[in-house]
Amino acid sequence: MSYGYIGSMKTQPGKREEVVAILLSGLDGLKTAGCVQYTVGVSPDDDVTIWTSEVWGNKEQHDTSLQLPEVKEAIARAMPMLAGDFTRVETTVLGGLGL
Repeated sequence: MSYGYIGSMKTQPGKREEVVAILLSGLDGLKTAGCVQYTVGVSPDDDVTIWTSEVWGNKEQHDTSLQLPEVKEAIARAMPMLAGDFTRVETTVLGGLGL
């Protein structure tokens, strides 16, 4: 069974698209680190919230990915544009389409 991570973050007004672009850059490193699925989504009715959904081989791979230089750099670039309101849920992924 795989490790799943679903999270949301709120951006400063007018910064959502810029943060989405940061989140979608440098995905090759995530794949190499063991990421099976990584999606970024937004709602047409909410202009500050971003949702991410990740599936990893295991939790250790996810945790290790946070130490990748490109991930650290992306976090540093995005942080000033975030409002500090985050949610997260860790799951055990049992299956699904695209896995």
